[in-house]
Amino acid sequence: MSALRRISPRGARRRPLTAVALACCCLAATGTLTGCGGGNGGGSAASATPTAPDTASFSGTLPSALASSASSAVASARASASAAASSAAARASEFEASVSAEGERRTAAARKALGDVKGGGNARSDVAMSGIPMSQTGGVLAVLLTITNRTDKKASYAVRVDFEDKDHHVVETRYTGAENLAPGKKEQPVVFSHKPSEPRLTPRLAKAQRY
Repeated sequence: MSALRRISPRGARRRPLTAVALACCCLAATGTLTGCGGGNGGGSAASATPTAPDTASFSGTLPSALASSASSAVASARASASAAASSAAARASEFEASVSAEGERRTAAARKALGDVKGGGNARSDVAMSGIPMSQTGGVLAVLLTITNRTDKKASYAVRVDFEDKDHHVVETRYTGAENLAPGKKEQPVVFSHKPSEPRLTPRLAKAQRY
């Protein structure tokens, strides 16, 4: 029993040293060990050089599960992009249709309001015209109208613009207007000529009626 007691403390000291040695070996194998000293924390540092991966172990393709997942993600992204593009195109078409419909409705309302008006109407002084440079309209003749309600109550306006040739013959007529314009407020609709840019036509404010 005395022999066992003498050996046991030495064996107990041997086990922790073995564990430390194994830990050092494991760290060295991973290339993360910079130094391994004695029990007092001393010792010289030893840098570990990482080894390049063995490229022969790579197949060059994703595992089937990852490949399938990636393919699904790409397909989903493409479907989302296609859906977004279709949605944007649909919104643009709806907007264009609504603008066209509003323009047609406003034209019809102005034409109707001016149907029985004699002369130039009662609101020519409330309407100003200015040309828009063709460089900004793609070569289309366009006129910006500024309609200002100079009264003290809400009012609607109907405007007729004639496009004349050099001999002052009316070649084209366009209608527009503003509805429920508050006192002192203004609106700026644009009228376009549908005729070719040549020969040049001259826009003229033919009628403007407040109603």
